[in-house]
Amino acid sequence: QVQLVESGGGLVQAGGSLRLSCAASGVIFSINTVGWYRQAPGKQRELVAIISRSGSTNYADSVKGRFTISRDNAKNTVYLQMNSLKPEDTAVYYCALGIATVYWGQGTQVTVSS
Repeated sequence: QVQLVESGGGLVQAGGSLRLSCAASGVIFSINTVGWYRQAPGKQRELVAIISRSGSTNYADSVKGRFTISRDNAKNTVYLQMNSLKPEDTAVYYCALGIATVYWGQGTQVTVSS
């Protein structure tokens, strides 16, 4: 059974930083593409960042230069370092693993106050 557990969300002032973590179990983590998505109230879920098994990354234009996705295959964990946070970054952030079949975490709330 695949499980993804996110942590690291919280309340931060604009301009601050947070680091999200997502620990995976029940899957061969190293061969999978993993990513972070977010969903703000009243909006559709959107891709934030994604990292392939080879380490190549892609980011939403809105977070380029501020967010960094990374992975530690030895720990079965993917990270999202978020710097220079803005109020518009407020959302529930979800970890996702896989392409053909996508597994989702339960989400972690990130709130950025102005």
